[in-house]
Amino acid sequence: MQALAIPYPTIDPVAIWLGPLPVKWYGLAYVAGLVLGRFYVRALLRRNRLWPGEKPPFTVEQADDLLLFMTLGVLLGGRLGYVLFYQPLTYVTDPLEVLAVWHGGMSFHGALIGSILAIILFARRMGADVWSVLDVCAAATPMGLFFGRLANFINAELWGRVSDVPWAMVFPGPGAGSLPRHPSQLYEALLEGAVLFAVLWWLTHSRLALRKPGIVGGAFLAGYGLARSFCELFREPDPGHILTFGLFTAGILYSLPMILIGIWMMQRAGRRVATSSDAQR
Repeated sequence: MQALAIPYPTIDPVAIWLGPLPVKWYGLAYVAGLVLGRFYVRALLRRNRLWPGEKPPFTVEQADDLLLFMTLGVLLGGRLGYVLFYQPLTYVTDPLEVLAVWHGGMSFHGALIGSILAIILFARRMGADVWSVLDVCAAATPMGLFFGRLANFINAELWGRVSDVPWAMVFPGPGAGSLPRHPSQLYEALLEGAVLFAVLWWLTHSRLALRKPGIVGGAFLAGYGLARSFCELFREPDPGHILTFGLFTAGILYSLPMILIGIWMMQRAGRRVATSSDAQR
């Protein structure tokens, strides 16, 4: 089985050196996701026809303030989420390790919670509709997920389960056991990133879903939860995690509430719009 595996294309996790300072692909992935997200948000805000009453929830200039809020929410939430959701006992013995973000360890579910809190704070400060701000952020988020999963692949981390598929790879490091595995990071980049972005783009531009605050945000939550749960079937579970049993993994169980909340948000948005339309008639 190993003879048929594709050799892992070893890539230096350090993209460039700025003197003595290493700039890693993982950090660049976060920067790329946030910066491209900013440009996409600004592009959506410029298209008045996409919004309720053809009025965006906040100005194009205020998108820079949103970027600051989201950056803090992603970084703080992602790191604290990783500590609480995946390595709670490890950090009891060394609490200062929580601050060592350069050692790696970020959780999407934690970053999501941090981002939602940042969105609420931003919306209150700007006097914007929370649901619309959530929608526009959700529409841009798959960009960051795409680059983040590619960075996971470059770092040879979060690899998949042992497999004999023709495209299985042998990842470096003792944890991978020199066995051919699913390149599950690429599966996640495709589904959580590219496919989810395409679905949300169709909703925003073809179905004009931004006119119904909550639809796009709900579609993102449900779509990500489904994509992540599917990819978890091919991803190596976190060893020894209390929520890993049988086919279920921590990633799946953390995603199930997202699916339910996403469906609730879309239903709520539909009822609110229908009620509003009835009132106008």
